[in-house]
Amino acid sequence: MAKRKNKIKRKVFSLLLALVVFAVGYFFASNEEFASGIVPVNNIQQTKLKEKDYVNMYCKGTIEYVLPDKTRIDCLTDEHAIEYDWASKWAESIGQSLYYAKMTGHKPAVAIIMKTPQDEKYIKRIQTADERITVFKIKAYE
Repeated sequence: MAKRKNKIKRKVFSLLLALVVFAVGYFFASNEEFASGIVPVNNIQQTKLKEKDYVNMYCKGTIEYVLPDKTRIDCLTDEHAIEYDWASKWAESIGQSLYYAKMTGHKPAVAIIMKTPQDEKYIKRIQTADERITVFKIKAYE
């Protein structure tokens, strides 16, 4: 029972932390940055957020949408089936986004979490591989 309470406390803490980080990023980012799909979040590396924290912060649709084959879409909006992933996992995100798009009839998209400015190379790889995939950039660095 104590383990379950601790697990719930950790989840609540992670969610609250994610909301605080989102609020800081939202209030300090310019509208131009949001329009370009680049979302700056200050001091994010120090908080050690997980992929699911970014999904919770930025998804404007259904989180963890379950398909009939039990696969889960990170974020399903009216327009996109979005796979969230770290930039270094760019190739995996392509396959998942294309599969989810095919299964739902939505447009494929990936939300790439960038740890450093050098991660921009992964964005270019995705765009080279398939220009149909919409790429949303999340900057997890200052």
